[in-house]
Amino acid sequence: MRDFAAIVAMAADRKGGPGVLEQMLADTPALLPAQIADTPDDRLLAAMTRRIFCAGFSTQVIDSKWPAFEEAFHRFDPPRCAHISEAGFDALTKNPGIVRNGAKIRSVQRNAAFILELQTEHGSAARFFADWPDSDYVTLLEVLKKRGNHLGGDSGMRFLRAIGKPAIIPTPDVTAALIREGVIDKPPSSKADFKAIQAACNAWSAGSGRNLTEISRILAMTVDSTGRPRGH
Repeated sequence: MRDFAAIVAMAADRKGGPGVLEQMLADTPALLPAQIADTPDDRLLAAMTRRIFCAGFSTQVIDSKWPAFEEAFHRFDPPRCAHISEAGFDALTKNPGIVRNGAKIRSVQRNAAFILELQTEHGSAARFFADWPDSDYVTLLEVLKKRGNHLGGDSGMRFLRAIGKPAIIPTPDVTAALIREGVIDKPPSSKADFKAIQAACNAWSAGSGRNLTEISRILAMTVDSTGRPRGH
Protein backbone atom coordinates (compact mmCIF):
# COMPACT_ATOMS: atom_id res chain seq x y z
CA MET A 1 0.00 0.00 0.00
CA ARG A 2 1.67 3.18 -1.17
CA ASP A 3 1.57 6.64 0.38
CA PHE A 4 -1.62 8.45 -0.56
CA ALA A 5 0.32 11.36 -2.08
CA ALA A 6 1.45 8.97 -4.82
CA ILE A 7 -2.16 7.90 -5.44
CA VAL A 8 -3.25 11.55 -5.63
CA ALA A 9 -0.50 12.16 -8.18
CA MET A 10 -1.76 9.24 -10.28
CA ALA A 11 -5.29 10.63 -10.23
CA ALA A 12 -4.13 14.15 -11.06
CA ASP A 13 -2.09 12.82 -13.99
CA ARG A 14 -5.18 11.09 -15.40
CA LYS A 15 -7.52 14.04 -14.92
CA GLY A 16 -5.37 16.88 -16.26
CA GLY A 17 -3.49 18.14 -13.24
CA PRO A 18 -3.92 18.88 -9.53
CA GLY A 19 -6.18 21.89 -10.15
CA VAL A 20 -8.62 19.91 -12.25
CA LEU A 21 -8.61 17.09 -9.70
CA GLU A 22 -9.49 19.46 -6.85
CA GLN A 23 -12.30 21.01 -8.90
CA MET A 24 -13.74 17.54 -9.52
CA LEU A 25 -13.57 16.68 -5.82
CA ALA A 26 -15.40 19.90 -4.97
CA ASP A 27 -18.44 18.59 -6.86
CA THR A 28 -19.17 16.13 -4.03
CA PRO A 29 -18.05 17.83 -0.83
CA ALA A 30 -18.18 16.23 2.58
CA LEU A 31 -19.67 18.45 5.27
CA LEU A 32 -18.25 19.32 8.66
CA PRO A 33 -19.93 17.60 11.63
CA ALA A 34 -21.57 20.88 12.69
CA GLN A 35 -23.10 21.24 9.23
CA ILE A 36 -24.46 17.69 9.29
CA ALA A 37 -25.88 18.27 12.77
CA ASP A 38 -27.86 21.24 11.43
CA THR A 39 -29.67 19.05 8.88
CA PRO A 40 -33.40 18.79 9.72
CA ASP A 41 -34.39 15.21 10.42
CA ASP A 42 -37.10 15.32 7.76
CA ARG A 43 -34.33 15.88 5.20
CA LEU A 44 -32.53 12.81 6.51
CA LEU A 45 -35.66 10.73 5.97
CA ALA A 46 -36.02 12.26 2.50
CA ALA A 47 -32.41 11.34 1.69
CA MET A 48 -32.92 7.78 2.92
CA THR A 49 -36.08 7.45 0.84
CA ARG A 50 -34.54 8.89 -2.29
CA ARG A 51 -31.61 6.50 -2.12
CA ILE A 52 -33.85 3.48 -1.46
CA PHE A 53 -36.14 4.26 -4.39
CA CYS A 54 -33.17 4.94 -6.69
CA ALA A 55 -31.73 1.47 -5.97
CA GLY A 56 -32.46 -0.71 -8.98
CA PHE A 57 -34.41 2.08 -10.65
CA SER A 58 -33.72 5.02 -12.95
CA THR A 59 -32.41 7.98 -10.95
CA GLN A 60 -33.83 10.31 -13.58
CA VAL A 61 -37.32 8.88 -13.08
CA ILE A 62 -37.09 9.29 -9.30
CA ASP A 63 -35.83 12.86 -9.73
CA SER A 64 -38.75 13.70 -12.02
CA LYS A 65 -41.23 12.24 -9.55
CA TRP A 66 -39.61 13.71 -6.44
CA PRO A 67 -42.04 16.62 -5.92
CA ALA A 68 -44.85 14.04 -5.83
CA PHE A 69 -42.89 12.00 -3.26
CA GLU A 70 -42.51 15.11 -1.08
CA GLU A 71 -46.24 15.74 -1.23
CA ALA A 72 -47.27 12.10 -0.73
CA PHE A 73 -45.09 11.69 2.36
CA HIS A 74 -45.95 15.05 3.97
CA ARG A 75 -42.48 16.50 3.29
CA PHE A 76 -41.08 13.47 5.14
CA ASP A 77 -42.16 14.64 8.55
CA PRO A 78 -40.91 11.75 10.74
CA PRO A 79 -43.87 11.52 13.17
CA ARG A 80 -46.43 11.55 10.36
CA CYS A 81 -44.49 9.03 8.28
CA ALA A 82 -43.91 6.74 11.26
CA HIS A 83 -47.64 6.52 11.87
CA ILE A 84 -48.97 5.92 8.37
CA SER A 85 -52.30 4.12 8.71
CA GLU A 86 -53.17 1.04 6.69
CA ALA A 87 -55.56 3.16 4.67
CA GLY A 88 -52.78 5.65 4.08
CA PHE A 89 -50.40 2.91 3.03
CA ASP A 90 -52.99 1.52 0.63
CA ALA A 91 -53.46 4.99 -0.87
CA LEU A 92 -49.72 5.35 -1.38
CA THR A 93 -49.52 2.05 -3.23
CA LYS A 94 -52.12 3.43 -5.64
CA ASN A 95 -50.59 6.90 -6.01
CA PRO A 96 -49.53 7.31 -9.68
CA GLY A 97 -47.21 10.19 -8.81
CA ILE A 98 -44.70 7.99 -7.01
CA VAL A 99 -43.14 4.59 -7.61
CA ARG A 100 -45.69 2.14 -6.22
CA ASN A 101 -43.36 -0.39 -4.66
CA GLY A 102 -45.00 -1.63 -1.46
CA ALA A 103 -41.81 -2.76 0.28
CA LYS A 104 -40.06 0.54 -0.40
CA ILE A 105 -43.10 2.55 0.65
CA ARG A 106 -43.17 0.59 3.91
CA SER A 107 -39.47 1.41 4.38
CA VAL A 108 -40.39 5.09 4.71
CA GLN A 109 -42.53 4.26 7.73
CA ARG A 110 -39.87 2.06 9.30
CA ASN A 111 -37.05 4.52 8.70
CA ALA A 112 -39.18 7.31 10.15
CA ALA A 113 -39.47 5.19 13.31
CA PHE A 114 -35.68 4.70 13.24
CA ILE A 115 -35.18 8.46 13.04
CA LEU A 116 -37.56 9.02 15.95
CA GLU A 117 -35.55 6.51 17.99
CA LEU A 118 -32.35 8.42 17.20
CA GLN A 119 -34.07 11.68 18.18
CA THR A 120 -34.89 10.20 21.59
CA GLU A 121 -31.38 8.83 22.06
CA HIS A 122 -29.32 11.75 20.72
CA GLY A 123 -31.55 14.81 20.56
CA SER A 124 -31.74 14.54 16.78
CA ALA A 125 -30.92 11.91 14.18
CA ALA A 126 -28.65 14.44 12.50
CA ARG A 127 -26.61 14.75 15.68
CA PHE A 128 -26.15 10.98 15.75
CA PHE A 129 -24.72 10.95 12.22
CA ALA A 130 -22.65 14.08 12.79
CA ASP A 131 -20.99 12.71 15.93
CA TRP A 132 -20.21 9.24 14.59
CA PRO A 133 -16.42 8.96 14.03
CA ASP A 134 -15.37 8.57 10.41
CA SER A 135 -12.66 6.21 11.61
CA ASP A 136 -15.41 3.69 12.42
CA TYR A 137 -17.45 4.12 9.25
CA VAL A 138 -17.84 0.36 8.81
CA THR A 139 -19.73 0.03 12.09
CA LEU A 140 -22.02 2.89 11.10
CA LEU A 141 -22.92 0.91 7.98
CA GLU A 142 -23.82 -2.03 10.22
CA VAL A 143 -26.07 0.24 12.31
CA LEU A 144 -27.90 1.40 9.18
CA LYS A 145 -28.35 -2.19 8.04
CA LYS A 146 -29.60 -3.48 11.39
CA ARG A 147 -31.71 -0.57 12.62
CA GLY A 148 -32.79 0.99 9.36
CA ASN A 149 -34.80 -0.59 6.58
CA HIS A 150 -33.43 -1.15 3.07
CA LEU A 151 -30.30 0.72 4.16
CA GLY A 152 -27.74 -2.04 3.87
CA GLY A 153 -24.77 -1.99 1.52
CA ASP A 154 -24.70 0.52 -1.32
CA SER A 155 -27.93 2.25 -0.26
CA GLY A 156 -26.57 3.03 3.19
CA MET A 157 -23.25 4.25 1.79
CA ARG A 158 -24.89 6.52 -0.75
CA PHE A 159 -27.33 7.87 1.83
CA LEU A 160 -24.39 8.89 4.03
CA ARG A 161 -22.62 10.58 1.15
CA ALA A 162 -25.86 12.36 0.18
CA ILE A 163 -26.11 14.00 3.62
CA GLY A 164 -22.46 15.05 3.52
CA LYS A 165 -21.10 12.32 5.78
CA PRO A 166 -17.67 11.21 4.50
CA ALA A 167 -18.15 7.81 2.86
CA ILE A 168 -16.08 5.36 0.88
CA ILE A 169 -18.12 3.43 -1.69
CA PRO A 170 -16.44 0.31 -3.14
CA THR A 171 -17.57 0.78 -6.73
CA PRO A 172 -15.82 -1.42 -9.32
CA ASP A 173 -13.20 1.29 -9.92
CA VAL A 174 -12.56 1.85 -6.20
CA THR A 175 -12.38 -1.91 -5.67
CA ALA A 176 -9.86 -2.26 -8.51
CA ALA A 177 -7.69 0.42 -6.93
CA LEU A 178 -7.91 -1.19 -3.48
CA ILE A 179 -6.84 -4.53 -4.95
CA ARG A 180 -3.95 -2.85 -6.75
CA GLU A 181 -2.81 -1.30 -3.45
CA GLY A 182 -2.93 -4.67 -1.71
CA VAL A 183 -5.69 -3.64 0.71
CA ILE A 184 -7.99 -6.48 -0.40
CA ASP A 185 -7.57 -9.30 -2.91
CA LYS A 186 -11.15 -9.49 -4.22
CA PRO A 187 -14.35 -7.43 -4.23
CA PRO A 188 -15.28 -6.86 -0.57
CA SER A 189 -17.92 -9.21 0.78
CA SER A 190 -17.02 -9.89 4.41
CA LYS A 191 -16.54 -7.92 7.61
CA ALA A 192 -12.82 -8.66 7.35
CA ASP A 193 -12.71 -7.07 3.89
CA PHE A 194 -14.43 -3.91 5.08
CA LYS A 195 -12.27 -3.70 8.19
CA ALA A 196 -9.20 -3.88 5.95
CA ILE A 197 -10.61 -1.06 3.81
CA GLN A 198 -11.35 0.98 6.93
CA ALA A 199 -7.83 0.50 8.26
CA ALA A 200 -6.28 1.53 4.96
CA CYS A 201 -8.50 4.59 4.65
CA ASN A 202 -7.77 5.61 8.23
CA ALA A 203 -4.05 5.45 7.50
CA TRP A 204 -4.43 7.39 4.25
CA SER A 205 -6.62 9.99 5.95
CA ALA A 206 -4.16 10.47 8.80
CA GLY A 207 -1.28 10.89 6.37
CA SER A 208 -3.02 13.14 3.85
CA GLY A 209 -5.76 14.99 5.70
CA ARG A 210 -8.26 13.71 3.14
CA ASN A 211 -11.72 12.55 4.19
CA LEU A 212 -13.29 9.23 3.18
CA THR A 213 -15.26 10.70 0.29
CA GLU A 214 -12.14 12.29 -1.19
CA ILE A 215 -10.15 9.08 -0.72
CA SER A 216 -12.88 7.04 -2.37
CA ARG A 217 -13.18 9.35 -5.37
CA ILE A 218 -9.42 9.73 -5.82
CA LEU A 219 -8.98 5.96 -5.80
CA ALA A 220 -11.63 5.67 -8.52
CA MET A 221 -9.85 8.30 -10.60
CA THR A 222 -6.73 6.15 -10.80
CA VAL A 223 -8.58 3.48 -12.78
CA ASP A 224 -8.91 3.84 -16.53
CA SER A 225 -12.12 3.62 -18.54
CA THR A 226 -11.65 -0.10 -19.21
CA GLY A 227 -11.74 -0.89 -15.48
CA ARG A 228 -7.98 -1.57 -15.31
CA PRO A 229 -6.19 0.06 -12.36
CA ARG A 230 -3.31 2.31 -13.28
CA GLY A 231 0.07 1.66 -11.73
CA HIS A 232 0.66 -2.02 -12.55
